[in-house]
Amino acid sequence: MTPENGFKIIKEQLYTQCSAYVNQCIVNIQTAIDASNESRNNETKSSAGDKHETGRAMIQIEQEQYAKQRVKALEVKKMFDKINPLQNSKNVALGSLVITNKGDFYISISAGKITIENKNYYAISQASPFGLKLFGAKKNQQINFNNQVYRILDVV
Repeated sequence: MTPENGFKIIKEQLYTQCSAYVNQCIVNIQTAIDASNESRNNETKSSAGDKHETGRAMIQIEQEQYAKQRVKALEVKKMFDKINPLQNSKNVALGSLVITNKGDFYISISAGKITIENKNYYAISQASPFGLKLFGAKKNQQINFNNQVYRILDVV
């Protein structure tokens, strides 16, 4: 197997893990929304007076926060769904696996460190500060970020 083929397999695995990550985030938020709805319904049945109104107001604030998180997570998923894990580019783009002298980065979503075959990769958003620096760069290009020089060894 050539190194390029190996990177393509790793890129597909990174895509799969990031997809699972974003889907799990949406499930977790929906579970919290459901629990909050149940709590609100129980609050309606059990209390009266000022205590009741305070509890309902707190639950309403919580539900609004969950709704915002859900919208944000769905936006991330919509952006992530644009990635074609089989597509390659000579320039760093959404979906690229960027091999550097200081680490390997998957330009997708902010999912953090992902370990595949005992090697660490970092899933970062193209909108993150480092993602913005990398975006559009090419193999053998150097990127200065946080007083460090990253040399791009390969873009898959």
